[in-house]
Amino acid sequence: MCKQIWQISAANFRRWRRNSQIILVFLLAFVVSFLLSNKVIIFAAEHETELEFLEPFIWTFGDADSILIMSLLLLLLFADMPNLGNEIPLFLVRTSRIRWMLGQIVYMVLATLSLVTFILISTCVLAGNKAYLANLWSTTAATLGYSNIGEAIEVPSFVKVMELSFPYGCALHIFGLMLGYSLMLASIILFLNLFRSKGGMIGGVVFSCFGFIMNQDVLMQLLHIPRESIWKANILFGWISPLNHATYYMHNFGYDNLPRLWQSYVFFFVGSAIFFGLAVLKSRRYGFDFTGTQR
Repeated sequence: MCKQIWQISAANFRRWRRNSQIILVFLLAFVVSFLLSNKVIIFAAEHETELEFLEPFIWTFGDADSILIMSLLLLLLFADMPNLGNEIPLFLVRTSRIRWMLGQIVYMVLATLSLVTFILISTCVLAGNKAYLANLWSTTAATLGYSNIGEAIEVPSFVKVMELSFPYGCALHIFGLMLGYSLMLASIILFLNLFRSKGGMIGGVVFSCFGFIMNQDVLMQLLHIPRESIWKANILFGWISPLNHATYYMHNFGYDNLPRLWQSYVFFFVGSAIFFGLAVLKSRRYGFDFTGTQR
């Protein structure tokens, strides 16, 4: 059973060879990583300050807007899931529909992990050969965090992040939260695509827009919330918004009522498991429509 699931997953990865869609996804991931992290790198170069090699990733993807932009690449990566290529009729003859769907899910989990890992490696490479490896915040981070310079150049450096964590641990949590958010989005895309072609694209856009709207600045403008009451809305939507769960600094570090990190991990795990589980159940009655190699 496990061997068949891995074979189905491997068949999806073989489609990556010379696939313009996959090449475009990873090319865009690198370009966007460069554009989003470039402010930190340029600032360090201009002021001749040190930079810890994980800091471009931390200050870039510790922000909700950057996570939102990168997660949209999943819409392109998984637009055609579940895959109905030439080999699928053979798989369906030799195995069950449930195993076939589990193979699709394993592929999506590994593909999402590959994309997020590629983004992390890209930002580390972009940090340059002058970045150091020690698990200590750099003078660049201190300058951005303890002054208004970070806000002025739109780099989300937060004092509480530096005071309560170290770069390695912080980057690990940001990676995990970003991965959890991406997996939940991927599970929604797969589930909705089983109902209607491109339904996952629509659902993914709605999911992303919901996270964008549940932002305190956006909410203040849309709902005309008084500034003195925004902290209540911030806490409320910090719990119900998946994008806020994916944002590192939007968590409880011991002195507020925002979600704790482990609660966000549980939120993403349960959410992804529910939609992937529903996809498995739906696959039992999924109407396959093969017309040559087209669906």
